[in-house]
Amino acid sequence: MTAIESTDNSLLRRGRRLAPFFHAATSATFFAASSAPTPLYRIYQQVFAFSPVLITVIFAVYAFALLISLLIVGSISDHLGRRPVIFASLILNMVAMALFLTADGPNWLIAARIVQGFATGAAAASIGAALVDLDPARGSVTNSIAPLIGMAIGAFGTSALVQYAPAPTLLVYAIVLALLVIQAVLIWITPETTRRRPGLIASLRPEVAIPPQARRTLLALTPINVAVWALGGFYLSLVPSLVSATTGSTLPLVGGSVVGTLTISGAASVFSLRKRPAATALAFGISTMTLGLLAVVAGVHLAEVPLLIAGTMIAGTGFGANFLGAVRSIMPLAKADERAGLLSAFYIQSYLAFSLPAILAGFLSKAVGFTATTDIYAASILVLVVSGVLALRTGREKVTVSACT
Repeated sequence: MTAIESTDNSLLRRGRRLAPFFHAATSATFFAASSAPTPLYRIYQQVFAFSPVLITVIFAVYAFALLISLLIVGSISDHLGRRPVIFASLILNMVAMALFLTADGPNWLIAARIVQGFATGAAAASIGAALVDLDPARGSVTNSIAPLIGMAIGAFGTSALVQYAPAPTLLVYAIVLALLVIQAVLIWITPETTRRRPGLIASLRPEVAIPPQARRTLLALTPINVAVWALGGFYLSLVPSLVSATTGSTLPLVGGSVVGTLTISGAASVFSLRKRPAATALAFGISTMTLGLLAVVAGVHLAEVPLLIAGTMIAGTGFGANFLGAVRSIMPLAKADERAGLLSAFYIQSYLAFSLPAILAGFLSKAVGFTATTDIYAASILVLVVSGVLALRTGREKVTVSACT
């Protein structure tokens, strides 16, 4: 064996060992980049003089672009390989960072978010598949935790840079751009985890198929799933402005901490409940999200940041538990060749709930103010949760009756 071959084999072995950590870190980077603009929205609003409605539009176009990306290119890595698609996603996200760096108005921000959403959707599908290829059990848990940790890092990190570093609307994107460049180089020392197969053109046709045996469960879970993602969309679009308007605190780190608390507590909840049954996760998630929401509303009315953060932590725990419980409830119902279609349907529902209610909240905040908007939004989420509980109970009763007859 030559010295060059020995070096190549050594790099290959090292790449195989580091691959799960690399993919987890890359996933976290994409989602950190996605939440990085959140603490900057107030600055953009002041600099470019636009309304809260436009903030939610800038936020929502990211979710729509991500959804379209999942529908069109979500399975493309099954045909081209994981590494080429992840590499292309990294390049596309670099373009988004360049657009943010050169933005001189809201149109540029919208363009950047569209590109970023499409890149993140392609990356999430490919990286998620690579993690499951490497280790199905651990990969599934990592796929749930890494995006939430990434969003927390993006919110906390950007807030800290805004508060303590110069050029906040430039520095964060420069840092993310540097990380993406490094990951675009390192991706080629990780192993390819799947073989190329034909059918690329056919895979680009958007198709959503819900297996008949999963329809009742998905329908029963829909109110809770919509409530979960509507809560996430509200936090990632309007909460920094809400915190400033209701508490009088203008420190960026305060608003960013509230947003980051939701996602980091959600990640902790997923990790803690990873071995629990779906029903246990849902029962825990419903109660904690309800309690947390009530505490958040109280924190807004009393203008108390500690209470707001505590309520967010409790609600975030419910956010993660409900997400985990919903996925674990529906995915075992699908056969191997039905999972992609079912997961696509679930993501369509999730990202529509992530974006559309947030846009409505933007209009509401302009019309009635942030405090009243919070009350209406929280009440709507609680109604959805109660509806979901009733739907799940009715579904269980039907199953029991049919089993007895």
